[in-house]
Amino acid sequence: MRNREEAVAKATELVGKMTLEEKASQLKYDAPAIPRLGIPAYNWWNEVLHGVARAGTATVFPQAIGLAAMFDENMQEKIASTIAGEARAKYNGQSKHNDRDIYKGLTVWSPNINIFRDPRWGRGHETYGEDPYLTSRLGIRFIKGLQGDGKYLKTAACSKHFAVHSGPEAVRHQFNAVANPKDMAETYLPAFEATVKEAEVESVMGAYNRVNGEPACGSETLLKKTLREKWGFQGHVVSDCWAVSDFHLNHKVTDTAPESAALALKNGCDLNCGNTYLHMMEAYHEGLVTEEQITTACIRLFTTRYLLGLFDENCEYNSIPVTDVDTDENDALALKAAENSMVLLENDGTLPLDPNVVKTIAVIGPNADSIPALEGNYNGTSSRYVTFLRGIRSYCKAHNIRVLYSLGCHLFKDRTSGLAQADDRIAEAAMYAEMADVTIACVGLDAGLEGEEGDTGNEYFSGDKNDLLIPESQRKLLSVLQKYAKKLVTVIAAGSSLNVPEGDAKIFAWYPGQAGGTALAEILFGEVSPSGHLPLTFYHDVNDLPDFEDYRMNQRTYRYFTGDVLYPFGFGLNYTSWSLSGARLDGPKILVNVHNEGKSDCDAVVQVYVHCDSPDAPTFPRLCGFARIPIAAGKTEVAEIPLDKLSATVVNDQGERVSVSRVKYYIGMSQPDEKSVRMCGVQPVELEVN
Repeated sequence: MRNREEAVAKATELVGKMTLEEKASQLKYDAPAIPRLGIPAYNWWNEVLHGVARAGTATVFPQAIGLAAMFDENMQEKIASTIAGEARAKYNGQSKHNDRDIYKGLTVWSPNINIFRDPRWGRGHETYGEDPYLTSRLGIRFIKGLQGDGKYLKTAACSKHFAVHSGPEAVRHQFNAVANPKDMAETYLPAFEATVKEAEVESVMGAYNRVNGEPACGSETLLKKTLREKWGFQGHVVSDCWAVSDFHLNHKVTDTAPESAALALKNGCDLNCGNTYLHMMEAYHEGLVTEEQITTACIRLFTTRYLLGLFDENCEYNSIPVTDVDTDENDALALKAAENSMVLLENDGTLPLDPNVVKTIAVIGPNADSIPALEGNYNGTSSRYVTFLRGIRSYCKAHNIRVLYSLGCHLFKDRTSGLAQADDRIAEAAMYAEMADVTIACVGLDAGLEGEEGDTGNEYFSGDKNDLLIPESQRKLLSVLQKYAKKLVTVIAAGSSLNVPEGDAKIFAWYPGQAGGTALAEILFGEVSPSGHLPLTFYHDVNDLPDFEDYRMNQRTYRYFTGDVLYPFGFGLNYTSWSLSGARLDGPKILVNVHNEGKSDCDAVVQVYVHCDSPDAPTFPRLCGFARIPIAAGKTEVAEIPLDKLSATVVNDQGERVSVSRVKYYIGMSQPDEKSVRMCGVQPVELEVN
C-alpha cells in the first residue's frame, strides 16, 4: 500500500543529521522545531474518536459505542474517511497560519479498542462494546478509513490502550490488571492483533495500568515480545498521557524519572505523551539508555511523519480545503449514523407515533434540550446541533402538532434553582404530561457523569458509575411521568448499560452526535425504522457482576454471564418483523435469505454466532459474523455474511488457539439464547459443520 522502506530510509537519513540532544527532543509529543534541518514543530496529540475533537468546528458523529450499535463495517470506514478528510482540511489551513498546537496534527489517537467488560467503567462509551470480534472488525475498518489507501497516510491512526484496560478509573495510575493466558488471548488482545496485522495501524498507545505486574507503557511482554516480535508491528508506540511518570510516582517499579524514561524507551515506547522524556539525556548520561535506542525511536517517529507526506509539498492531501469541514454531506452522514445507531428496547405498540392522530406532545427531561447529551466525550464542536427537543419541534411544526416542554429536573441535582425547593420542576412536568397525547421523557447521562478519570468535564472525579441507575432526580421525574402521562416514551441518552424501568416504549439513543434530534424525531414518527443493536449486555444490577477490579472474564459479557440479563448483547427491535431461511456455507461466508414480513422498510442486522464442540469454548455461542442490509417491506434479500476466520478455533487455558472439527452456526437477528429469541421474535437458523 505504501513504501515504508523508502520512508524508513528518508527518516534514517534525516535523523542521522541530528545531534543526540535533538534526537531526544523529538521523543516528546510536543516535538520542537529543528530550524537548521528545516523541521517544523509538530504536536503528535490529536483526537478523532467520533469526529475531529477539541480543535474547533467539526462534524460530530455518534459516540463510538453508538457507531458500534450500527453493526456496519462499511459505514464505519466511510465515517472514518470523512473524519480524516476534515482532519487534513483543518491541518492544512491551520499549519499555513503557523498553528501547530495540540489537537491540530495528523497523528490521531483513535480508535479505543479496549473491551467494555464492566458497565461501571466510565470510558466504556469510547469503545465498540464488549465483544472481541465486533471490536476487531469495527476497529479495522475505522483505521482503514482514517489512514486511507493513497500514496501517503491520510492520517495516522492509533489503537489504544494496549492492553487489558477497562477501569476502575480512580486507581488506573497504580492498578495492576491481572489476566490469565486464556483471557489475554481470547478477549483482551485479539482486537489489537487484528488492527496491527490486518489494518496496519501506524501507532499503538499503551495503557496507564500494569498488566500482570508490568507497567503497560514499559512492558517487555506487551511491547517487545508480543507487539513487535510476535505480531511484527512496524509503526511507533506512544505512551498514554503522563503514564510514564506513573512508573516512579505510583507503580513504584522505578525510583526516578530518568529510570522511568529508560524503562519505557528500552521496551519500545517511542513517544512520550507527558514530560518524563525530558529526562532522557539524564538517563543517557547515567548509562540507562544508549544512543542507538534513542535513534531507533526517533527514526520510527520520523518514518510516520514521512508516511504522512509531511515533508512533501506535493502530498495528495495538501489540496483539501478548509471548506471540506462541516459540510452538508458530512451532516447527512452524521444523521444516517444517528438513525442507524439508536436501539428500540421496548415497544407496546406506542411507536411509531401517527402524526395524524397525535395533536399534542410533551417533551420533558434534562436531556431534552441538552447539547452534551448529543456529544459524548472526545468531541469536536458542531455548528449544527439538533437537540432532541429541537428535532421533535421541527418535525411537529411541519405536521401542526403542539409541543410542550419542561426541563423536569436537573440532570443529577435535586433542584434546578439554588433558591428553590427540591424537585422544583416536577409539577410543571406533571401538568404538561397530563395535557399531552404522548410524553417523550429524555433522560440518562452525559459525559460529565460517565467518562475519564480527572477529565475537566467530569462532575465526579473518577468518571466511573457506582450503579446502573439514572440519577435520583430523574428517577423521581420518571415516576411522576409514569403516573400522569397517557403514553410514555422513554429516550435514554447514555453510553453504557442502564436499568430504566419506566416507559411504554424505550429508545436507547446513546450520545448520537450533532443530528441526534432529527434522527430521534424520524424514528418516533416512523419515518425511519430503528435498526440499532446492542454492542454490550444490559444487566439488571451491578451486584450481579464480579468485583470491578477482577479482570477474569468469568461471569462477564454475553459469552460468560450465566444470570438473567435485562437486554442481551445483539438485541434490538424494529418496526417490522423478519424471517430467515436457506442458510448455507459459501467458502468464508454464510448466505441466508432474509424476508421483511412487515410494512416498514428497514435495515436488517443479521448476526451469526458459533458454538465450538470443545470444553475450551466460551459458555455461550460467540459472535463470528454480522451484516447490515436494507430490505424493503415485503421483500426478500440474500445476506452475505463474512465469517471470522477464527470461527472454528478455541483458546485453551494456556492461551493457545487450537482448531476444532465440529461447529454449529446460529444465523438470526440476535443471539440464539431463549430470551433473545423471545424478545426479538425471530428464530435463528442453525447450520452444523463437521
